[in-house]
Amino acid sequence: MTTETLPKTPADGAQTPQIMTGAEIVVRALLDQGVTDLFGYPGGAVLPIYDALFHEPRLKHVLVRHEQGAGHAAEGYARATGKPGVVLVTSGPGATNTVTAIVDALMDSIPLVVLTGQVPTHLIGTDAFQECDTVGITRSCTKHNFLVKDVNQLARVIHEAFAIATSGRPGPVVIDIPKDVQFASGVYVSPADAKPIHNYHPRVDGDAAAIAEAAALIAGARRPLFYTGGGVINAGPSASASLRRLAALTGAPVTSTLMGLGAFPADDPAWLGMVGMHGAYEANHAMHDCDVMVAVGARFDDRVTGRLDAFSPGSKKIHIDIDPASIGKVVRADVGIVGDAGKVLDALIAAWNRSPAPAAVPERLADWWEQIDRWRARKGFAYRPSSTLIKPQYAIERLYELTKNRDTYITTEVGQHQMWAAQFYRVQEPNRWMTSGGLGTMGYGLPAAVGVQIAHPDSLVIDIAGDASVQMTIQEMSTALQYDLPIKIFILNNEWMGMVRQWQQLLHGERYSHSYSSSLPDFVKLAEAYGGVGLRTDKPDELDDLILEMIDTPRPVIFDCRVERAENCLPMIPSGKAHNDMILGEDATDMSSVIDAAGRRLV
Repeated sequence: MTTETLPKTPADGAQTPQIMTGAEIVVRALLDQGVTDLFGYPGGAVLPIYDALFHEPRLKHVLVRHEQGAGHAAEGYARATGKPGVVLVTSGPGATNTVTAIVDALMDSIPLVVLTGQVPTHLIGTDAFQECDTVGITRSCTKHNFLVKDVNQLARVIHEAFAIATSGRPGPVVIDIPKDVQFASGVYVSPADAKPIHNYHPRVDGDAAAIAEAAALIAGARRPLFYTGGGVINAGPSASASLRRLAALTGAPVTSTLMGLGAFPADDPAWLGMVGMHGAYEANHAMHDCDVMVAVGARFDDRVTGRLDAFSPGSKKIHIDIDPASIGKVVRADVGIVGDAGKVLDALIAAWNRSPAPAAVPERLADWWEQIDRWRARKGFAYRPSSTLIKPQYAIERLYELTKNRDTYITTEVGQHQMWAAQFYRVQEPNRWMTSGGLGTMGYGLPAAVGVQIAHPDSLVIDIAGDASVQMTIQEMSTALQYDLPIKIFILNNEWMGMVRQWQQLLHGERYSHSYSSSLPDFVKLAEAYGGVGLRTDKPDELDDLILEMIDTPRPVIFDCRVERAENCLPMIPSGKAHNDMILGEDATDMSSVIDAAGRRLV
């Protein structure tokens, strides 16, 4: 969609016009949209809105310490609730500081409404104090953006922004509001009375003929595979339930992208694990060898596909996505279905039940599952335990075991720790896993945890972090303390930018250029300086007790978990390689490439 500078037109709608200032319109519109929480940082160009907030106790404003933190907190809130996250920041640097979070939300399809202040309309284009071209800067990284020059259009714009952000493929919408528009008086229009400015009606029901064709392909498959993404989670809990039903009906295994973790229970026997660069051995091999691939709410990201000309070469591909631009964009779809993931999955279930689908599903897929079991026997995530050093994999395993029966939400930063968390923290439900996928934003996890804890104040919220990544937004510990948010920051501290070091070791001749952190803070003292609690250990036999202490501490905690410094995150598909060309750890040998003297594979 394109940027709009809205014309001055008379307001219509309510029979008795409600006259209020632009700032009051903003607050009223947020309330009418069901907003209860927003994240922001005040400044001169939004002070009228902040003054209106002062008089409205129904809106809880969370004061962050950096506008990027506001964006990530709103992302975490949105991902954990299914509701749009709301951000309020000032003009100029306030707006530009949110850009990283806005791009992150666009890449990962997170619904955000970002309200930015702007200099008065008569100063736009004069290089006024704290002026920037917010709509120009955000044109390429939002689903849509608005510059509102008429106070009588402000309510309509806000209501439409929420509709755009939350319908179709979700994403961020920016509303740039000049200061004089905030002071001006105009007519408020309710959501029910506001006529949309754009004719935006994304398709949610899939084409019946395409659904029937997809059901027939699945019914005839001998090596089917579901490849699921964040779109399943965005479609709501019922979509995840439908995925489970369809997998059970068809007998097909299920994999997931990083963003789709939790859409299918990790303890289900049909679950193969995450696919992609650091995905499960069995998931990647199944993706390579399947004969029918059903992609649901996934966009064939390069970290998933690997080498495109070798990606699942023998399969028919069914692609289900609410965004028509995603279908066929990267990988050719044999059957493309535009629609809401949950509705299409329900329609597939109905089509399967209506058709003469094979009754003997277990027999038809027996060879496929036997092959999957052979891949599973490779133990691709195996690592060598230690009695003296904490292996990062072990730390995540213990964290999972000690929190799996609690009401737990997980956020992550970006790097090795993120991949270990995806491999070893077995997410069972949707909306419990918050991470930065497409943009890979270091510093995401801590402010995201703030947003999740605001949404779920009585739940256990843990940010699995790295020592380098967490420092990007460490100042949001202050936010957690101010609002009594007992978030837990579980740092896998290896004193490196771990993923950078790993790539330098494997791909750049062990030239460790500027990836070692030689001056880390004392994280325990840092936690205490903010007013929180700090914990530390480097001993495996102390880990469980300290994790339990972290969990049971009713205050923000930074846990400095000192792990083995040189551990690599494996398996790994090197950049540009195919799914069946994986680097495995020393304790998980890929036997599929072992050839006997006669040139035959031993496995």
